[in-house]
Amino acid sequence: MAGQEIDHTPRFITFEGGEGVGKSTQVKLLLEKLHNEGVGTVRTREPGGTPRAEAIRSFILSGQPQSWGTGAEAVLFAAARLDHVNELVAPSLEAGKWVLSDRFHDSTRAYQGLNGGVDTKLIDALEILALNGHTPDLTIVLDMDPEKAFERVEKRALEDGIPISADRFEREDLEWHRRLRDAFHDIVKNNEERCVMLSADQSEEELAEEVWALVRGRFPEIESVATG
Repeated sequence: MAGQEIDHTPRFITFEGGEGVGKSTQVKLLLEKLHNEGVGTVRTREPGGTPRAEAIRSFILSGQPQSWGTGAEAVLFAAARLDHVNELVAPSLEAGKWVLSDRFHDSTRAYQGLNGGVDTKLIDALEILALNGHTPDLTIVLDMDPEKAFERVEKRALEDGIPISADRFEREDLEWHRRLRDAFHDIVKNNEERCVMLSADQSEEELAEEVWALVRGRFPEIESVATG
């Protein structure tokens, strides 16, 4: 029954992609759809999700650790992820909740690894440590030309009267963001069973319907939850 939580197999879904592609909005919209179908769901983000991880997030996005190099950034992200997994992701899944995360381990592989030059062996080791076996069941990668993505962000900020404040990664040049996009393409190509790429160059509503169709197709138990 919609609106009533029913026992089901917990799933871990992550959203990935470059800056300004609309991940946070799609996480929110998917959470609402799952909630309406009676699926207990937890929304979170990376870096962040727990007090300690949020503190690391603020430190990283301030740009202060940038001079330490991308390797140090990767370690900081892993430290935040370890706490996030142990304190929020794993307990939520064990409690039967679905977990939706705005970014997860693929961002470290794309930002610091494929784009930042951190050795793959270090990225692999940090993933083993931080994930502790909690690999997402589905990763939705939102894809959009970075120039168009930033134009859309600027347009919406002007419409809403919100000042634009760039963080550590948004301050990188356009070529950097194009390499980042290529990195996510490589991740999807190498993880086809888990990762699905969707075009973010469409309306929020159209993309949300595409996300919902993907999730329902991947996890048909949603139908039994809704009619149970």
